[in-house]
Amino acid sequence: MQPFLKWPGGKRWAADIIAKLIRKHLTETYFEPFLGGGAVFFHLLPKAAVLSDINKDLIITYQTVQSEYEAVIEKLRTMNVSKEDYYRIRAMSPRTNITKAARFLYLNRTAFAGMYRLNGNGQFNVPFGGGQRTPAPLWERNLLRNASNALKGIKIMTAHFEETINMAGPGDVVYCDPTYTVAHDRNAFIRYNEKNFSWIDQKRLAKIAMSAVLRGATVLVSNAHHSSIRDLYPDARVRHLKRRSLISRDPSKRCEVKEYLFILTPDRNDDSIGNK
Repeated sequence: MQPFLKWPGGKRWAADIIAKLIRKHLTETYFEPFLGGGAVFFHLLPKAAVLSDINKDLIITYQTVQSEYEAVIEKLRTMNVSKEDYYRIRAMSPRTNITKAARFLYLNRTAFAGMYRLNGNGQFNVPFGGGQRTPAPLWERNLLRNASNALKGIKIMTAHFEETINMAGPGDVVYCDPTYTVAHDRNAFIRYNEKNFSWIDQKRLAKIAMSAVLRGATVLVSNAHHSSIRDLYPDARVRHLKRRSLISRDPSKRCEVKEYLFILTPDRNDDSIGNK
């Protein structure tokens, strides 16, 4: 199932691989504490799930699509797409959740490259994308309706990753896709929130992930292909994922990107995953 958000750094390209690994171990609840575009969730479509993120506006959008997607579409239809309208809507400070969700989706569909970036004051500052960008596919292709159906009965909350992972136990699977502090052997990364996901956070994530495994959960972590990251997960099985970068405007400058996928299971003798 296609996600309704465009999310740079998201896992649409690897969702099938990751979902297959998750299905081998998931018997209870699926947890995704770095929700973003939710590509893995929408590919997996688990019966029980807890979805969370520290981005409050993102979570409000998910919650509102879950419960009132038709009202969100009605509001979106009133938002014209032009450079002038884009910057006017970008400067808005909506009061209702329906308007907040509509604004978030409008900006996501019309901003440059679908990026989500906030300045130091927590204000969205991505420029207008131009071209044929429009939020119309959200209703023309039933993306919001389908997402609303998929999210029925799913717990969605604003939370730090530690709070969410600490909820996981036997039979649960946690999938983590944090912002990369170092990335792709080049010591660079992209910010998605006001505050970086720091190196301290990376170490805390590795520790908390291992604690969840000791409680009986399975944890998968996507992360930067960098030796310092690899050292944080000495006991994990490792998959090497590859894709083409789509960030540059110039296709000739889009290089191959490698990422780690760490798999931590309660049974260290489990042979079902394999290393690639």
